[in-house]
Amino acid sequence: MAHSKEQVGGTKTTVLTVVGTAIFAILSALIVFPVFCGLLASFRPGREMVRKGLSLNLDFSTMNLNNYKYIFSGNNDSLQYLNAFKNSLFLTLVTVVATLVICYFVAYGLSMYDFKLQGILFFLVIATMMVPFEILMLPLYQEIIALNMIDTTWGVVLPGVCGAGTIFFFRQYMRTLPKELMEAGRIDGVSEYGICIKIMLPLVKPAFASQAILLSMNSWNNLLWPMLVYRTATKFTLPVYLNGLLSPYGNNYDILIAGSMFSIVPVLAVFLCFQSYFIEGMTAGAVKG
Repeated sequence: MAHSKEQVGGTKTTVLTVVGTAIFAILSALIVFPVFCGLLASFRPGREMVRKGLSLNLDFSTMNLNNYKYIFSGNNDSLQYLNAFKNSLFLTLVTVVATLVICYFVAYGLSMYDFKLQGILFFLVIATMMVPFEILMLPLYQEIIALNMIDTTWGVVLPGVCGAGTIFFFRQYMRTLPKELMEAGRIDGVSEYGICIKIMLPLVKPAFASQAILLSMNSWNNLLWPMLVYRTATKFTLPVYLNGLLSPYGNNYDILIAGSMFSIVPVLAVFLCFQSYFIEGMTAGAVKG
């Protein structure tokens, strides 16, 4: 008996689903593998890390919680680590909040209003995404010096506070919102600022959650720019401090590996809190044809 087109189509769909799932499972394993190796290494003495490197060797005789106890022991290394952890938390919070607020208003103007040169302005914003940061680094550094912002938090935050990627995401998301809501608000006597904040802003919460996760990860892991701007050791962020521990001598690896693994906790907590908004925002913010 000949198979119907529906049966053949269903079989193809099932095969593609299985193959796609297998491919993504393999890719996920490749991503998780080094993280899992790092987690195992964090339970071993630093000298084991130097001698054997990252591995899946489950030698329980050398595994313990001493490294994690060390980063909370209250000694000089512990205090430096916790201070860098606190600096990263503060910097990430300031960066995320400032970037979300500024990029929302820029994207709102580019998506909700029609005016001359709108397309050109949007193109110029997107064009900045094509320029590598390494090219912009030197002029940005000279600008920060001229503004007397070296060794300050704002010197780290301001150059990236108007992110083109975040503006693009917000704009594409807000293009899916009906402009009739704005007209209804105007008829009810709501001001333009009231429409922007009280009517449209609540509808963009999924996009805010999505970008908050991405921005927090980028800011939390940012190494190069804070390393250039900060000059006082007590202001170093966590990546800068951990980078300074990269030495094959001494016990630096004891706190380096355990501290690196523990630094995953804040970003993981943010993602778990906003994962439903993240998925919704990424779907709704897709580019419309």
